[in-house]
Amino acid sequence: MSTLTPAAPQNSSPGPTALNTGSRRGFGKFGRGKSRMDPTRNNTAAGVAAWLLALLFATPVLWMILTSFHSETDAATNPPSVAANLTLDAYKEFFGASSGVSPWPPLINSATASILSTVLVLVLAIPAAYALSIKPVKKWTDVMFFFLSTKMMPVVAAILPLYLFAKTTGALDNIWFLILMYTSMNLPIAVWMMRSFLAEVPEEMLEAAQIDGAGLLLTLRRIVAPVAMPGIAATALICFIFSWNELLLARVLTGVVAGTAPVFLTGFVSSQGLFLAKVCAAAVVISLPVLFAGFAAQDKLVQGLSLGAVK
Repeated sequence: MSTLTPAAPQNSSPGPTALNTGSRRGFGKFGRGKSRMDPTRNNTAAGVAAWLLALLFATPVLWMILTSFHSETDAATNPPSVAANLTLDAYKEFFGASSGVSPWPPLINSATASILSTVLVLVLAIPAAYALSIKPVKKWTDVMFFFLSTKMMPVVAAILPLYLFAKTTGALDNIWFLILMYTSMNLPIAVWMMRSFLAEVPEEMLEAAQIDGAGLLLTLRRIVAPVAMPGIAATALICFIFSWNELLLARVLTGVVAGTAPVFLTGFVSSQGLFLAKVCAAAVVISLPVLFAGFAAQDKLVQGLSLGAVK
């Protein structure tokens, strides 16, 4: 008697090897048909685009520097001559070689007004920002918007009352009145910036200082100031730049004694014509303090402006 052995059931589904092979082949065909982005090529293109954009913005500055080394005749040619002879006559005229008018008093006035107003702004803005961020007062948002509302009115709308007030009180052509104006001009911006910086100070550090018995001034000097130093440097640099470049208030409220560097720069545009080489030379010299301050505090400036950007 023969024994019938049942045939093994055939599995219609492919085995693991077949699945893997088929999937590899399928993905291989799909991968060959799909165009992949090369990250190296993208980075190179982005770098080239960034350099071209930087060169586009730097071209006027480079042209101003080049023009400052030309004579007035070569600077006034149309189209301007790039290969003209270089000379230092414009810088000699700026420093009063022939006219005898020295630029040092306006430069000293600008430095005095910018530095002192920046120090006053920081002295007033840091406690205000501390009260609005670390120890918030009631309705602190209304206080912040009040500070912001003071910047909504253009300076032109307030220049006549300021002039009449300065004339009545005898504050015209006074460097201290200009310092007061620069302080009030930059204080709202400084409070807004410092509040965002001080909000990043860890509360644990402040609680530990309170447990150790530190007062408000000691906490600000030993705890808050070192942690928020990048933000303080960024705020100080921006306030210094705004004060150094300000022209309208200095033009209206000052004269011979308290005139600043931007006011002195406009003196090269007279009824006799535009002395282009002298203007460019004066602009280069007046821009140097801001450039030096920016390079000196560039690491703090980058840290301060990016503080709180990534949570």
